[in-house]
Amino acid sequence: MEKIINYPFVLMRRLYDWTAGWAHKKSSDYALFLIAIAESSFFPIPPDVLMVPLVITNPKSWWKKALICTAGSVCGAFLGYAIGYLFFETVGVRIVNFYNMQEAVQIVAQQYSDNAFIAVLLGAFTPIPYKAITITAGMFKISLAAFFVASVIGRGARFFMVAGTIRLFGEKIKNTIEKYFNTLSIIFLVLLIVGFIALKYLHLLQ
Repeated sequence: MEKIINYPFVLMRRLYDWTAGWAHKKSSDYALFLIAIAESSFFPIPPDVLMVPLVITNPKSWWKKALICTAGSVCGAFLGYAIGYLFFETVGVRIVNFYNMQEAVQIVAQQYSDNAFIAVLLGAFTPIPYKAITITAGMFKISLAAFFVASVIGRGARFFMVAGTIRLFGEKIKNTIEKYFNTLSIIFLVLLIVGFIALKYLHLLQ
């Protein structure tokens, strides 16, 4: 039991550290863009993990980092859509099973039948793994126009809010994050893992 509990945490911790490690490299902006793409379709760590230290290091670039995240995430959203639309039986189903998103796919599908635009918009803004939204959107072939607009608004609002908050509070929030970075990292990882686990039991709330 202990191994089952520890394994996802260790794996996520390694991926988290790998993602955050790009903040110290010259190619950090490219990494931020690619991670944002990957997170919207198959990668578990959100680009916020890299964007936050980049904004802390250079607060004036907050809008640029948020824009990179938004652009990458929307591009990745279409990759997730393509996986659901064209390759669900071969690739999509493996991603769904790996993250235990079976029930989430059913719930999201129901939300799409009610209001696809709102479902994508809320999914793009909230901490729910966006890949569950994008892959399901492709699988159920929702309108590409609605998918694109909702993704831009939702993802843009999220990333600009996070980056803007760091820019607004400046040194105060920078010092807090730097001082408690290890603790905050652990809390973030726990919440991330809980979020994936919760996807499996969302059907209980329906």
